[in-house]
Amino acid sequence: MQPTSQGRKRLHPDSDQESLPADGNEALDTVDTCNLQVSLPSGRCQAVNVPVSGTVCDLKMAAGRALKQPFLKLAGPDGRLLRLTDTLETAGLKDEDCVTAVARWPKVVATSKAFALWCVGGDTVLSWGDREWGGDNTLVQNQLRNVQQIVATKHSFAAILADESVTTWGDGDYGGDSTSVRHELKDVQRICAADRAFAAIRADETVVTWGDPLAGGNSSQVRHELVTVREVYAAMYAFAAVLANGTVVTWGMPEYGGDSSRVRYQLQNVQKVEATKYAFAAILLSGSVVTWGHPDYGGDSSSVSSQLRRVQQVHANRLAFAAILADGRVVTWGDQDSGGDSSAVQDQLRNTQQLSATNSAFAAILADRTVVTWGNRDWGGDSTAVQNQLRNVRQIKGAYFAFAAILADKSVVTWGDGQCGGDSTRVQAQLKNVDSLYTAKSAFAAILGDQTVVTWGGRWCGGDSDRVQDQLQKVQQIYATSSAFAAILEDGAIVTWGTVDHGGDCTAIQEQLKHL
Repeated sequence: MQPTSQGRKRLHPDSDQESLPADGNEALDTVDTCNLQVSLPSGRCQAVNVPVSGTVCDLKMAAGRALKQPFLKLAGPDGRLLRLTDTLETAGLKDEDCVTAVARWPKVVATSKAFALWCVGGDTVLSWGDREWGGDNTLVQNQLRNVQQIVATKHSFAAILADESVTTWGDGDYGGDSTSVRHELKDVQRICAADRAFAAIRADETVVTWGDPLAGGNSSQVRHELVTVREVYAAMYAFAAVLANGTVVTWGMPEYGGDSSRVRYQLQNVQKVEATKYAFAAILLSGSVVTWGHPDYGGDSSSVSSQLRRVQQVHANRLAFAAILADGRVVTWGDQDSGGDSSAVQDQLRNTQQLSATNSAFAAILADRTVVTWGNRDWGGDSTAVQNQLRNVRQIKGAYFAFAAILADKSVVTWGDGQCGGDSTRVQAQLKNVDSLYTAKSAFAAILGDQTVVTWGGRWCGGDSDRVQDQLQKVQQIYATSSAFAAILEDGAIVTWGTVDHGGDCTAIQEQLKHL
């Protein structure tokens, strides 16, 4: 490769910008550079100088700074995608060549204790957190090429690649080891995850399962029935597959919904399925509902079956269901202390627009933008202390033990367990102009209009971001494990906080970010 026609240029070691010696004479430590034009599909274009001896990764980083756009994928003048590890010479790039850059934005998914970050079509997946829960993908990193989608159980990750094969990592007993079905994991279109097992739908509409055999990882007993599968849904330790003819096939732990034989002949024309941890509820084409699983935790709706007509939506928390009817009324069943009994507020549940849930309570936003709550009083079911503040409510988010509501003026009202996010007094003055809310198990994070972040709740569970507060600027998105948060900034940086071994420390992957 030849340097520019102007000869040797002096390149500041920490910048892609050309500079000249102060005395006007060429310095002895000059570096041969290659001048390349990098353009986005939108037409934006920037000239970028990179050392002739540099790599495509160096070019990508310089282009990202110049275009103010992280996570670029580069193509050469001939349209061929460039490999980050290649030198400019190996990639065939010459001075004044035009390189096309495609901007991508990363995706993040999490187990209970680890994160995985990738760009669609990329060859790098970054994992951090508890090694046994998916925080270390070293053993399969070379297999993670052209990743299209990643799904997680509580313990493991599964990635669908462009060739429709699957690569897994994490706890081998709970989905992280798919070697026993590797020969079957072909033509995979999508994957559904329960707590300890995966179910993959293939192009021929059959299903392949792996993970804990008792918790849905073994579907051999119903394998002959799993044909023309339209969709798969999961409870904690069981799966339910809806077939093209509207019938349902289930497997996994019977007491968690893995046995639907009691209602088999009622499961016709099924449109959608929802689940608590222990039971399933299917909405039929007629607008009625059929349930099965643990009878105390949502699997038995016989006491309200006559009311379950013209059902529009079904929502679930850990142990109970709530259905919104066409006329805006709400019908509930399941564990009474967890929201399955709404009799105390039934007269108020009119014109219901939205439902949200904690582990053991529900919150309904009505047409007049007020809120009605019920269920476990300590975990969000009792909002009397803040009821007069719950006006003009636009959105409600539920963590495990508390709720947070965004009002029309973009302020926030919280209730539930005070130590787990239900008390935001410490940061109330900061909760202004809130755009979005995110939840971990016992903490909340809010992105404000100025793209900064406010957190509250369990200190060690992500509710205290003081350690990284000065870094939380220009935040675009936030993700969470059970006890940690990860924020992606505008420049592509990742900032984490919370329990260290649950993903609260991403130091180990910072250097690898440049390869995304």
